[in-house]
Amino acid sequence: QFRLCRVSPRSQVRLFKIVAIAEAFSWAGLLTGMYVKYVAGGGELGVQIFGPIHGGIFVAYVLVTFLLSRTLRWSRWTTLAGLACSIPPFATLAFELWVQRSGRLTPSSGVARPASVGA
Repeated sequence: QFRLCRVSPRSQVRLFKIVAIAEAFSWAGLLTGMYVKYVAGGGELGVQIFGPIHGGIFVAYVLVTFLLSRTLRWSRWTTLAGLACSIPPFATLAFELWVQRSGRLTPSSGVARPASVGA
């Protein structure tokens, strides 16, 4: 069985937040590298560095989102929104903030969470 499944829900939430923020920062690095390469004509180094970093963090974000959606029993729509937010720059930050504020990042304490619109 996958090792992260044994990690506590709280630790999974912490990991999700870290990866969501890292994904946004890697976007910033990649976009900066693309600006330097394509607009400023300064070479490919930024893209060569941040491209693989962003790709790895992107994959980590998708995997952690699937793991957390299973652990926290997110609806299909919440999970799809989280996955879709991995594509536009910085959208993982907005998704992380939304799931935090809507209570979707709260590990179940045995108390049923009220259903909300779009859940």
